[in-house]
Amino acid sequence: MSPDRLNGPTLSLYRMVVGLLFLCHGLSSLLGVLGGNRGTGHAVPAGQWPGWWAALIQAVCGALVLVGLLTRPAALLASGSMAYAYFTVHQPERLLPIRNGGEPAVLFCWAFVLIAVLGPGSWALDAVLRRGRTSAGPRPAPRSSVPA
Repeated sequence: MSPDRLNGPTLSLYRMVVGLLFLCHGLSSLLGVLGGNRGTGHAVPAGQWPGWWAALIQAVCGALVLVGLLTRPAALLASGSMAYAYFTVHQPERLLPIRNGGEPAVLFCWAFVLIAVLGPGSWALDAVLRRGRTSAGPRPAPRSSVPA
């Protein structure tokens, strides 16, 4: 088996893991599950800016990236939200991510850039839908029962 045959499945597994982690991160803040917002055990109050909206983006984009649906736009939005989080929350504290607690934001940001650029991989709903559209092909015109 050539290593190139593993590219699609490996990219898919990477996308799924990153999407699942992002989904869990968003759900913890939205619903107070999995330790809750910042380990407090509580949810972010609904509608609160920017925390609740960031958590909503994390949950929705995480779910879309996990299943591979609208993967590139979801990954791009997720990446942008993590860049925003880094530069508004972490970077003002200290310059380097190791010093300001911003490593997860930076890693998520660049992980989603990679997914947005490379695509969802072969195990994705986007790929299934694309295959369905191309295999269907053009449909023949209905035949008229009236002779021409």
